[in-house]
Amino acid sequence: MNFIKEIQNTVSTFLADSYDHVVEPDKVIVNTTSKDFDGDYTVVLFPFVKALKKSPNELGEELGKAIVSSSNSLCKGFNIIKGFLNLELSNESWKTLLKHVFETKDSLGKDQMPEQISLVEFSSPNTNKPLHLGHIRNILLGWSCSMILKEVGQKVINTQIVNDRGVAICKSMLAWEKAGANETPENTGIKGDHLVGKYYVAFDKLFNQEYKDWQSTEDAQNLYVEKKKEDQSQEGFFKGYKNQYFNNQSKIGSETREMLLKWEDQDAAVRSLWEQMNAWVYDGFDKTYEALRVSFDKIYYESETYKLGKSIIEQYLQKGLFFKKEDGSIWVDLEDVGLDKKLLLRSDGTSVYITQDIGTAQKRYEDFSMDKMVYVVGNEQDYHFQALFETLKKMGASYADSLYHLSYGMVDLPSGKMKSREGTVVDADDLIAEVIAEARASAQEFGNLESLTEAEKEEIFTRIGLGALKYFIIKVHPKKRMTFDPKQSVDMQGQTGPYIQNAFVRVQSILRKSDGTNGSFAAYESVEEAEKQLLVLIASFPTVLLEAAVELDPSKVANFAYALAKEFHRFYHDVRILNAPDEARNFRITLIETVATILERSMRLLGIDMPARM
Repeated sequence: MNFIKEIQNTVSTFLADSYDHVVEPDKVIVNTTSKDFDGDYTVVLFPFVKALKKSPNELGEELGKAIVSSSNSLCKGFNIIKGFLNLELSNESWKTLLKHVFETKDSLGKDQMPEQISLVEFSSPNTNKPLHLGHIRNILLGWSCSMILKEVGQKVINTQIVNDRGVAICKSMLAWEKAGANETPENTGIKGDHLVGKYYVAFDKLFNQEYKDWQSTEDAQNLYVEKKKEDQSQEGFFKGYKNQYFNNQSKIGSETREMLLKWEDQDAAVRSLWEQMNAWVYDGFDKTYEALRVSFDKIYYESETYKLGKSIIEQYLQKGLFFKKEDGSIWVDLEDVGLDKKLLLRSDGTSVYITQDIGTAQKRYEDFSMDKMVYVVGNEQDYHFQALFETLKKMGASYADSLYHLSYGMVDLPSGKMKSREGTVVDADDLIAEVIAEARASAQEFGNLESLTEAEKEEIFTRIGLGALKYFIIKVHPKKRMTFDPKQSVDMQGQTGPYIQNAFVRVQSILRKSDGTNGSFAAYESVEEAEKQLLVLIASFPTVLLEAAVELDPSKVANFAYALAKEFHRFYHDVRILNAPDEARNFRITLIETVATILERSMRLLGIDMPARM
């Protein structure tokens, strides 16, 4: 049952029958009535008054009488204020709504979209470092989008592309060869992805020392004199020249590029080290995914798809779609679509990110023939995906119009930005441990779990901690940059996961104390305002769910859950439940049980489990 749709249909029919004025039901604007006025739902009259040559009051009076007097009327009264028709629903309507949402609480809002195949790519890390806070936002957005799409009827495939080759991976490998002293996860006790990440940071230190030493040489000083701009300091010049030095003069930079070429030439020693270090990283990634309670249906590897990408690029070069520069590099011209010329293959034949992305897109379509492919990637890659999609369109790929980049803002900490190469990134594992520790400290302070076993307590701490982490990140619109504060995330009074979990736990406590209900509230004579507010929110859940799926915006579900929890907490404080008269008690227990189910479903769509107690 959807009161808004029923009112829209009634208004549409009235306008057609009474005035021969055709208005599609979804064009009728119906909102919940402002708390400053009497009524439950409000019809906006202004769009019709000019065409019908009626004053707002005159049209409102006719429409209001027609709605109230109809045989199947939802409403018992109305009032008109400044062009707005406020409708007051009958007591029977509210009871009918509760009966409907209670009976359908496990399926409300499901299967609203066609059963199409949506492939959602998320996480997609490099194998040169562990997952960090930025990856967590990526993973949580991807996972919740996939859950929401499934809920509304889509067939969803969770996937990732592991960037397991390239310069960054060679940096970790080279640093381990130079300074690793045969360290392994087994002989150090360090988680595999953390160990490899340690050597990515070590590489940067080795390079920085080499660059610092070079700056004091005669060659460096002469270069500064030759190329410096007016008023440019020596420090400023060398800071800007760093990348050029790495690519053209650096000894360790040359060694890194040589290692990458050896990898592409199937050098046995390089490949063996690569396989060993990647195995360490994969084991570490799996442990982090397990801790976050996410999984994937299909994993692609850049090392397996970049060759396909290269062959596709060579094929379209022969067709004249791409062009080759004098140095042998291959490019695509995208100036006709407002972009520029995009590199597809380097002059030495090595691939770039778009190379493997072209190959991966083709392979995925061959594997799944999906109707939509969603890339969950940070907004620093906006241009890359514009170029990728336009390149695939130029190639005539049949799936090119079904590609979507879910671009999201970066995550900062209260202390500022994170930098992988400098080792200032917050590892995902450390962050997960921190929020669980915060939840543990908070729960122990209240002391409500003494009767539980240690294992039961730890599961509750984990659910609260992960709920805090996940909700705090997902509640923000994907496109917005955000700051994550672990302590603030577990606040029981703010817009947080634990606040919503506490609403669910409170309902369970009430239900345990009740002796049940026969579900009958037929004689309940006056549904109260607090009960109406909860019912209005519950009834809006299908609309929220569909909007979140269409817009790929899980924050809509997160903010809905908070609004419902907040309304429940207000209800809990203001309204008697267990000691209310029988009919009111039955109505309210049925209502809060429905609230709990919708809260649990909403949070599950965000990857959040509800604790049994708090």
